[in-house]
Parts: sequence; structure tokens; C-alpha cells
Amino acid sequence: MKSRDIYIKNTPLNEALNIWDKALNSLPLFNKTECISPDDALGRVTAKPVFAPRSTPFYNAAAMDGIAVRFRDTIGASEATPLRLTREQFADINTGNALNNSYDAVIMIEDIQRTSEGEAEIIASATPWQHVRTIGEDIVATELILPEGHKIRPIDLGAMLATGITSIEVHCIPSVLVIPTGSDVVQPSAPLEAGNIIEFNSRILAGYLEEWGALSERSEVVPDDPEAIKAALIQGTAQHDLVIINAGASAGAKDFTASVLNEIGTVLVHGVNIKPGKPVILAVVNNTPVIGLPGYPVSAVLTQRLFIKNIIYTALGLTPPKAELTSSTLSRPISSKMGVEDFVRVKLGRVGSNLMATPTGRGAGAVMSLVQADGILTIPAGSEGIGAGEQADIELLRPMDEIDNTLVFIGSHDNILDVLANMLHGLRPLIRLSSSHVGSMGGLMAIRRGEAHIAGTHLIDEASGEYNVPFIKKFLPGVPLKLINLAYREQGLLVPKGNPKNIQGYDDLIRDDIHFINRQRGAGTRILTDLNLKKYKIKGNQINGYDREEYTHMNVASAVAAGSADTGAAIRAAAKALDLDFIPVASERYDLIVPTAHLDDLRVRSLLAAIGRNKQFHSIVQNLGGYNLRDCGKIMYEQS
Repeated sequence: MKSRDIYIKNTPLNEALNIWDKALNSLPLFNKTECISPDDALGRVTAKPVFAPRSTPFYNAAAMDGIAVRFRDTIGASEATPLRLTREQFADINTGNALNNSYDAVIMIEDIQRTSEGEAEIIASATPWQHVRTIGEDIVATELILPEGHKIRPIDLGAMLATGITSIEVHCIPSVLVIPTGSDVVQPSAPLEAGNIIEFNSRILAGYLEEWGALSERSEVVPDDPEAIKAALIQGTAQHDLVIINAGASAGAKDFTASVLNEIGTVLVHGVNIKPGKPVILAVVNNTPVIGLPGYPVSAVLTQRLFIKNIIYTALGLTPPKAELTSSTLSRPISSKMGVEDFVRVKLGRVGSNLMATPTGRGAGAVMSLVQADGILTIPAGSEGIGAGEQADIELLRPMDEIDNTLVFIGSHDNILDVLANMLHGLRPLIRLSSSHVGSMGGLMAIRRGEAHIAGTHLIDEASGEYNVPFIKKFLPGVPLKLINLAYREQGLLVPKGNPKNIQGYDDLIRDDIHFINRQRGAGTRILTDLNLKKYKIKGNQINGYDREEYTHMNVASAVAAGSADTGAAIRAAAKALDLDFIPVASERYDLIVPTAHLDDLRVRSLLAAIGRNKQFHSIVQNLGGYNLRDCGKIMYEQS
């Protein structure tokens, strides 16, 4: 076997797509058709035009209940001069019955009067072919029913069957195999050990394939073994129209996909100038396209969208859908590396007349960044990024009506936000809560720039000890608003269960054996931490980990629970959620800044109603731990 080739090129995206398209055009994937019954054809795409083998109706048929007549026998009938037809001049007929060749019109039963002799009296003459469905009235034999490349609808089935069609030629549904790889990858139901990775990528990838119209199959996990990978690829390409192999595409010691594909087929591209997803592999084995996707879930999903989605639509005989784009304003700057086409996941929300976009996260392994994303922003390879307040085109991942029902919350993180998000989502109309955790100061700045409906803040003023109001007066002068309390909450130091290093307070943070994890600059928790360090005359450079920052209380708690930090500042609810011990430091006030301009907005009204009157909400929050809701919903300060 050839040695492992670890070289990954940086092929421009458009060049990679052109190479891929050119190679695929000569493969059987796009030319496979089959003949099926119309009964099985709903949603399929015609591979050839469909013509009517016979007319419909194929006989002259009555369109009404009544009598069949010769129109000439009815001439002269009127209300003034009723005409009596003898039994030899008409025949009784029902809707759909075949019309005898001797008759050429139908008079409705409502327009005739029977006489005692069984004759029919009429008061209006009939016109030729009145109330008659003539041969071919709907469809004429040889007429085109459906063109080639038509996606068959329910009404199309009726048209085909009405003309006697029993078989049509359609494009085959492509069969795609997804092969997950990795010796450390286990199924979700397996017992977990350190180093295990739960296999869920293949479910995501197969789900998108089914959504696009393909038939997907997932194989068992293939270990990081070249011979096992080789066998799986040979079998997969022999049985399927397209094969996706997930993980092993990069340049690590256990990444064998590229070298195996080089041995058994042709690697067209290995490495594209995109982020995330650079290590993607495009290859052909046994006249079957094979794509090697990176192991990180976000990289895998985005590269599948780029290189597989259009293939599925084309194989089905459909025109690939155009991306739905919308223009949005960036709420904060986004940097990007020159020479790399960067795909950034963003949340969207309409604040006033502005559609605002906020990044959900950049990590290739951050599944939630795609779960929460409303769209994807593409930063071209020739750009170093986009500035805050600039306009950018966003490819939508969610319908615009859902985005228009989004409440944009920017500011300090709190676990209560998840409770509110769930409650608002259950309303009709549904309201989505999009929360961006940029710290209390970030929330104030978002309100100042008109980028949020609500901001969460818990900033303590060192001089007065007052919460939030001094900062509003300083940074939001002249902005009409209301400051509404959400909760009082306990802040403190989180430590592992049992407090194994016996941490008692801030004095212990300067110990050599203590590793701290901090919150980001501008966060209310960071300001509280710095005030306490100042009180104890401790400088940041004396603390191991002072410069290591997280953006949420739960991320701090997660770091402590995982053992990557011995302690960090966060709220009691985060400690309770991850079963950590908690050292109280302060009780603080967490408020909501609501500009007066948004108070009548249904989304804002719904949130304020939930925190002010909803007993279920109050009960859930109390159970989180460390909260006091004595002023929840109360206006703490007004500014006009």
C-alpha cells in the first residue's frame, strides 16, 4: 500500500467545484432512470416527456343528469311556446353516461316537465353539444401531459391515469452510503470512557440527504485502519451511487482516507480554501463519486452542503435550489483570514427596521452554532473580515417569518434565559428568543446602537454600590427606556464537589496549585471579580488563568466540572446544574434594559408578561437555585 499522503492543498472553492462538476458529468449517477407506475410516482421527476395514449373522455359523455336529445328537435321551444318531446325524441341519461351517437345535446332534469304520457316538455331550445363532455374535451390523444424534468404532483397522477398511462420513466433516486470512521467513535448507547466520541455525524449527514431527496444508508463505524477503510469503500462504491466517508480526511497520524482513495481510485481535490472544512476530499472510485468529509460536525455539514446538495438535486432531475439571501447589519465585527473563504453561522433578528446578524460561534466542532443559526455569512477569500454596522448578504437557514418573530436579547448571560426561550417558543404565534452573551457592557452598547430589543445587565458601580443605573446614565444618556428587574441572584466561586483544594475565597486564587477561569471583559461577573480582587489587593497577573475567558456561567461551570479549572466565578444556578460546590461572594441585581420604543412590541410584551405574572415561570426559576424574584417585573428606573 502507498504511504500516507498528508499533503493538503488549498484549492480555491470555485476551482474545486468546477473540477468536481466536470468529473461528475461523465459518471452514471446523472443518467440513471427507471420505469414505475403512476401510483408510485408522486414527487418523482420525469426523465422523458409523458404523452396521452388516448383521449379523455374517450367517448361523448353527459355532463348533467337529464335527457339526451337532438338539438334540432328542440328548436322553437320557449316559455311562450313550450315544446313537447315524444319518447322517440329523447333518452334519459345520468352524469358520465355515454351519449348515443344519435344525440348531440343534454337538457338538465331541472329544465324539463314530464307529462302523463311519459313525454318531456321543455321551455328552451338546446344548443349543439350542450351539457356534453365531448371526446378529448380534457385531454386529446398524443397531447403532452408532462414535460421532461417535471416533479410529479397529485393532480398530475390523475391526468396520467385518466388517459390510461400505466408506466412512466423517471430519474432514479440516488442511493448514498455514509461511512463514519474512527477507532475512538462509539454508538450513543455504548458505555463511555475518556477519549470516546459519540457517533452522531452520520445521522446528521443522512438526515440532510433524505431532506434533499436521496436514499441514505449508514454503515457501521469503520476503525482507523487502512485495510478496513479500503474494504468499506470498495463495497460501498459497488452498491451505491455516491459514498460519503466521514473523518480521517485531514493530516493526522490516523487520517488514512486520502491515501486509501489514491490507491483504489482518483483523488481530484484534497483541501479547499474554506473555513470550516478545509481538508475535504473529492474523489472517484469505480465510477462512483466519493467525498471525504472532515470529522468535526460543522465542517462535515457545511462541506456536504457545498459539494453534495446540488449533486442530489441534479441526479433527481431537479434544478438545484437557489440560496435564499437577505441583507443584514452586523452587530459586531467579524475577522477572517486572507485567502480563506469563511462561512460564519449567524443569528438574525429584526430590531425596528434593521435586520441584525450576530455570530453564533466559529468552532468547527460547535454543533449548537448550527442548531442556533438562522443563516450563513460568507466572507470572501480576499477579505479580512466585516466591520460592525456593515451590511452583508446572509444565506437563510430558517424561514423569514420565523426570523421576524425573533426577540433579540444581547448582554449578560443568565440561566433564566433558557427558561424564557422555551416559554416564548410555546406561544402562538411562536416567538423565538435569540440571546447573544457578550456581557453587560456589550448589552448596553447594543442598546445604544439600536441592535437589541432587550439587554441583560448586572453592573455594580464601585463608588455608589448601585446596580446598573449609573452605567445607563453614563452610556445611554437621552435614550428613553425602562430598567426592569428580572431577579436577584447569588454570585460566587464554583469548585468541584467536596472542594478538594479547600478554596475559601479570593485569597486562595494566588496559590500556585490553583487554576482560575475568568469571564470576558465587560461582563458584570468580571467587573465583580475585579472589584473583589482590588479589595484584597490582588492583581490579575498573580492568578493562574486570569486571562483565560469564557462567555457564560455554564461554560465556567463546565470547565470546573471537567477539571480544566479549579475554580471560576459564576452564579449558584450554574453550580447546581453541574453538581458543583458553591462559595457565596455576593447577591446581585440582574435587570433588563428595555428601550421605550420596543415596549409595545408583541415579542417584548410577551416576555414581560411571562416574568411578571406566570406562576410556572417563577416556580421553574426558583428550582434553578440561587434566585430571589421579589422584584421580578418591577420597574427599577425610568429614563425619558
